Amino acid sequence: MTAHPNIVWITLESTRADHTTMGGYDRETTPNVQRIADSDGGRYFSNCYSHGIWTLASSASILTATYPSHHGAGMTGEAIPTALPTVAERFKQVGYDTACISPNSHLSSATGLDRGFDEFVWLSKSTLRQSVGLKTILSYVRNIGTHGGGLTLDTRKHGTDYMLNKLALRWLRARETKSAPLFLYLHYGGPHHPYYPPDRYLEQFADDTGLSMDEIKAIGLDHHDNLYEHMAADSPFSAEEWRALAALYDGEIAHVDEFVGELFDTVQTLDIGDTVFVITSDHGELFGESGLLAHQLVTNEAVSHVPLVTHGLDPALAYEGELVQHADVMTTLLAMVGAPTEGTQGIDFQTGHRDVAIVQRGADRCRQNVNKLLELNPDFDASRFPDSTLTALFTHEFKYQHSDDGTELFRLPDETTDVSETYSAEKAELNEAFVAWSATQGTPVTDQRQKGKFTNEMREQLADLGYLVD
Repeated sequence: MTAHPNIVWITLESTRADHTTMGGYDRETTPNVQRIADSDGGRYFSNCYSHGIWTLASSASILTATYPSHHGAGMTGEAIPTALPTVAERFKQVGYDTACISPNSHLSSATGLDRGFDEFVWLSKSTLRQSVGLKTILSYVRNIGTHGGGLTLDTRKHGTDYMLNKLALRWLRARETKSAPLFLYLHYGGPHHPYYPPDRYLEQFADDTGLSMDEIKAIGLDHHDNLYEHMAADSPFSAEEWRALAALYDGEIAHVDEFVGELFDTVQTLDIGDTVFVITSDHGELFGESGLLAHQLVTNEAVSHVPLVTHGLDPALAYEGELVQHADVMTTLLAMVGAPTEGTQGIDFQTGHRDVAIVQRGADRCRQNVNKLLELNPDFDASRFPDSTLTALFTHEFKYQHSDDGTELFRLPDETTDVSETYSAEKAELNEAFVAWSATQGTPVTDQRQKGKFTNEMREQLADLGYLVD
């Protein structure tokens, strides 16, 4: 491999590990990513954990290679501090061109995560024509039944992944005339609710629901439009409605898997030099765990255990551990190409291994979401969700959790029964690890709250995605 290979980092929105083919799911939702993992140079990590449980915190951790309480975005603020370098800036220091495409306002100029990218495209209603071009938009319209929600103006039924992929392919083909290596970061939004995959993918998973396609789609839109109402009522879905939601979600994952396969296969045909691929998710998704939906309030494995596949990353092939986090992969990539890693908080595969994965959930968004649930149902049991920072330490066997309310220990996969008394020695060891970490890597870059620079359109996009927006 060359000293400076191209790097394509693909983040699949809201994709939990146990709904992927690699994760042992009984449905073939990710055959292309599985194929990449199984090919020469490919590897799947069965125990990858996100750093945060929602896009802002997790994306900031990926793009700074630091922990959420350190960078603060999605924890105590809305953006990363200017004093904290991004990985795009680090790659640029060793000669990389850098580019990013994002359909989510939490990964945008509003949060500082565009810093260091030569080209940064935030996909939205106002930027679509200029960023992807009229030709690509018309191509999407022609394929609206294959890759979209059909002939409807209801934006809930359409996604941008088709156009994102076309733009990414255009950029990659252009590398054949350029000499500098490329760091390309792509965030595919399809698996985020509302779940509304093209019919051809929904049909693959709809048979066991006992419902018509129209009924399934209506359940998906109701899930999205009344997300908080369902959680406030303790998520009252029938068994067939749960099956419908799973079919929709799995269809979305399968759809984005097609784009990943197309992108990977195209790169193999291009004369652009060696290319490393990283395929993962920013976080998972809740389907009733702790009585919740989407991705909020808890650190359960449903939202923190994510898929991770690398291809062409030689240190990953030699790495003997399975427990890994995004900052580890990014730190390894930076070190491999000779970029500065001072201040990053991942573990370089070439020099160490991870014994504990650390996942965090901030207090601000928790309070906002709980207040909404209590507004809808004053009897909602909010005591289950500490309104302080929540930090979970995962090992292969245990999950230790710390908040201002106290500490808990769970023996996985059970995340409901506190086994602190039974495993007191294990808890003491993890508590010691937490105390040491919180005094060092867990400390914030700054105590000053960072405010995001969201435009009205950005806030509108976030509201459309189901976020509570002030």
